Amino acid sequence: MKLTQLLLLMVLFCTISSFKKNTTNADIFEKNSTSSREFYQIKTYILNSDAQVAAVDHFLKEAYLPALKRTGIKTIGVFKVRTIATDSIKKIMVLLPFSSMKEFLTLDEKLAKDAAYLAAGTVYLNATYKEAPYVRIESVLLQAFRDHPFSTIPLLDSSRKDRIYELRSYESATEAIYKNKVEMFNAGGEIKLFDRLGFNPVFYGEVISGAKMPNLMYMTTFANQESRDSHWKAFVDSPEWKEMSALAKYQNNVSHMDITFLYPTDYSDY
Repeated sequence: MKLTQLLLLMVLFCTISSFKKNTTNADIFEKNSTSSREFYQIKTYILNSDAQVAAVDHFLKEAYLPALKRTGIKTIGVFKVRTIATDSIKKIMVLLPFSSMKEFLTLDEKLAKDAAYLAAGTVYLNATYKEAPYVRIESVLLQAFRDHPFSTIPLLDSSRKDRIYELRSYESATEAIYKNKVEMFNAGGEIKLFDRLGFNPVFYGEVISGAKMPNLMYMTTFANQESRDSHWKAFVDSPEWKEMSALAKYQNNVSHMDITFLYPTDYSDY
């Protein structure tokens, strides 16, 4: 009897050791992630000169986006911030959709093996510290909302320079209050109202890693500034919003809001 138990223990130990040896972090994340909802990364390049803007533009257009598409990521958004004359800091924002956390975690490994990417991006990838192509890269990781699980390409026929891509960021005072705001979008009907009014949403996402948390972000799109303003007026004046926003359970569920107006680059898929 003791010999049998010893053999069983040895088999169990070998099985566990083999699992630990062959299982990566990506595999664990893949097993635990919800495959029916996309993940998003928003990469923001912080730039302080026209030369840096040109360097990042060239890298993204000629090397990064083509390489991403070779990995299977088909729809990528690249946007610039609508600035005013006094703005000194420039930004380029990249929106990347991932079907799973494994796809996100293994991306850099795939790119490192892509000879065409390494060749096309050599100036950017091998830049010295004295000629860095950017000041810093900021990154936010999100998971799509339950009621809008996949990103969508907006139906716009206006010129790219006139389009308004509105990125909103809502912060909440606590995790519980944040969940209440997410619920307001889903079961509460905010997403349905945006759809009824033709806001052309690209994505709605819960921030799972970022500098500002608890936090949700979403992007809606409009043909131009006038269209954006009229859509938001219709939203605020709608009976659905008036009823929803008056409910006691949804009071004070946003503690801070940021709005960023963007326009797509000529090589953006949006």
